[in-house]
Amino acid sequence: MMKNKYIDIISQTFDFPQEEFRVEDNCLLFNDIPLMDVIEEYGTPLKISYLPKISAKIQKAQTLFQNAFYRFNYKATYNYCYCTKSSHFSFIIEEVLKNDAHLETSSAFDIDIIKKLYKRKRFTKDLFIICNGFKMATYAQKISELINQGFVNTIPILDNPNELPYYLKHAKKKFKLGIRIATDEKPNFEFYTSRLGFRYNNIVEYYKDNIKNNPMIEMKMLHFFINSGIQDTAYYWSELRKAAQVYCELKKICPDIDSLNIGGGMPFKYSLRFEYDYQYMIEEIVLQIKTMCEQHGVPEPNIFTEFGSYTVSESGAIIYSVVDQKQQNDKEIWSMIDSSFLTTLPDLWALNQKFILLAINNWDKEYEKTNLGGLTCDSQDFYNASLHVNQVFLPKFNRRSPQYIGLFHTGAYQESVGGYGGVQHCLTPAPKHVIITENDKGDISTKLFADEQKPDSMLKILGY
Repeated sequence: MMKNKYIDIISQTFDFPQEEFRVEDNCLLFNDIPLMDVIEEYGTPLKISYLPKISAKIQKAQTLFQNAFYRFNYKATYNYCYCTKSSHFSFIIEEVLKNDAHLETSSAFDIDIIKKLYKRKRFTKDLFIICNGFKMATYAQKISELINQGFVNTIPILDNPNELPYYLKHAKKKFKLGIRIATDEKPNFEFYTSRLGFRYNNIVEYYKDNIKNNPMIEMKMLHFFINSGIQDTAYYWSELRKAAQVYCELKKICPDIDSLNIGGGMPFKYSLRFEYDYQYMIEEIVLQIKTMCEQHGVPEPNIFTEFGSYTVSESGAIIYSVVDQKQQNDKEIWSMIDSSFLTTLPDLWALNQKFILLAINNWDKEYEKTNLGGLTCDSQDFYNASLHVNQVFLPKFNRRSPQYIGLFHTGAYQESVGGYGGVQHCLTPAPKHVIITENDKGDISTKLFADEQKPDSMLKILGY
């Protein structure tokens, strides 16, 4: 018997079903949510945020770090920070804060979000607020305001020597401080050194000359980040050891410093073939830091992380309808969706990012090779290959049986990169956005966060 159904091609290509994907009655469930039920209620195109996944991801990382601490007798604390720029939505950050997590900021408006959340009583003033990025005057001003208002664990991370004088002038009480290391880039990168932070060999001298004898400053943290992410490569381990070495050198002359921030970069699941040994990587990070500290005879630091995409990517999905099909030549079939990839998933064309693509319904139908086309007239508005699979397969198109498809694990950066609520390419409207939550009893509920973008909102921006 020929295995030519859509479920056959998926099962033969991937290990399927998986933790968050399974099929029931020939329709896809996402984290046990019947997506056809959601489509019937809200229609398409449709963005989904499944909030319980955010808590699950945070708790997983916290558990793995605590297990590693226990295994290696690591005598310090682990602090999970969320990188807010990954997704600024209130419901995202409020879900994060339910999990004993802290926040990392990157711009002045982030501080306004912090103040709003505090007014909603989502955290207390001892929350760690790690302030990264190049600081324009407004950003530095708002950081100083947090310090003066008693947010005792606000830690500006110095990006360059010109930043510190502002805090010394405007902070009215003693404040905590961190310094960012300018990591060396990978050998094949366009630049030798990150544009952010201080060079390794300048940090100790800068501390001695500008921080050590100033009673207003409590030097608490050394921060570093690798653009290519946390990977089991010689490059990553080399940079981690160099950061740990600088921490040890500082600790010998700076009793206050007690924290090493290893930034973000923990990967998320972007393919049904995704494999990443989280336990091994976290244990190795903890062991490398502890070993360096033992060699230098200094206590191991508290470890901070700033996971963004890892936190929110797997909570997101976007669903489309295939509204028509075009046979353009002997080999190329185009399945046209009811939205635009440029509008809804800008990382597809901006970064060539790949997401998980699956049919929502008709898993018992024969499959076909196709290309997915968006509504705009831009030549880049298409999707024709998933990671590890250089083709797109979907159930055969049938005008009498609507076909729905989903791209999954899209929860990070897409709204901010695409300009949520703004003017989109060809004035294609942003789709509806639905939040899915789970209460303490395990009951699932859906809520419409935003309706499809209306013409008036775009025309107002354009001056009409």
